[in-house]
Parts: sequence; C-alpha cells; structure tokens
Amino acid sequence: MPHITIEYVIMVPVLLLQVFLFPFTANWLMNIWVDSRRTLALQEASSHLASAMQQIYFSLNHESISAGTVTQKSNVPPFIEDYSYTGNATLTAVGSDSNSSRVLRITLRLRTVGTTVTSSVILGENIVWQESTFLSNSTNAGIKAEKFANGTICLSFKA
Repeated sequence: MPHITIEYVIMVPVLLLQVFLFPFTANWLMNIWVDSRRTLALQEASSHLASAMQQIYFSLNHESISAGTVTQKSNVPPFIEDYSYTGNATLTAVGSDSNSSRVLRITLRLRTVGTTVTSSVILGENIVWQESTFLSNSTNAGIKAEKFANGTICLSFKA
C-alpha cells in the first residue's frame, strides 16, 4: 500500500506540470511559427517591389526610351494575414563619387504587428528617389517612374 501513495506523490505534480507546460509550449511554438510565416510573406512582397523597381529603372534607362512617365500597379497582396502594411524607401550612394551607383532600400512594415523587412536593389547613377509611402491596402498602390529629358529617372511609390 505505501507504494501506491509514493506513486501518487510523484505522479500528481508531474501530471499538473504537463497540464500547464504543454499548452504554454504549444502556444509559444505557434507564435514563433506565425511570426516567421508573416515575416516570410512580407519579405516576398518587399523583394517583389524591389525587383519591379529595378526592372522599370533598367527599362527606362535605355537611350531609345524618351522622356515620360510610367506607372505600374502593385502585384503584391494588399494584406498579409489580414494586416495591411506600409513601405518607405531610401536611396544611398555606393561610393563617395557622384557618378557611382546607388542602392535603393525598401522597408515594409506590418501596421499592427510591427514586423519589418528590408530589400535592396542596385541602380545607376542617374536615379532620384521622390519621398513617398507605399500603402498596401490602397486601390492605387504601385510604382511611379518618370524619365526626364536629361536622362534622370525619378522613382516613387504611387499612392
């Protein structure tokens, strides 16, 4: 009879620990998985926008293309798991020379969750970035590029 009491004394705390530990651990692992999934989807959208901007730049940069404006509607999803996101970009020179290439860094951020990702593309020396904000849930969300007569190309997000 004393063996059964010892078993209960040992097993009851272990069972109680499992009742609280397993749900907590499962919840923790699911949160990590959901955050990773959101980050991956946001990174894919950021990479797609960066690639589209690079393709537009290279298309307009050819000497056979005259001055004008090009707009492209965004092909990225307006929501990632029911969260809209915003985007900004910064343009920095690769070197100290004014004729060096420039790097365009696009940063997307999920509004409510706060997840942030960045993509970068290398563009030529004749690029200018017009300060603008990308709103994923806007019906007009996209990219605007304007080529001037002097060969300068101005990129921005279309609101």
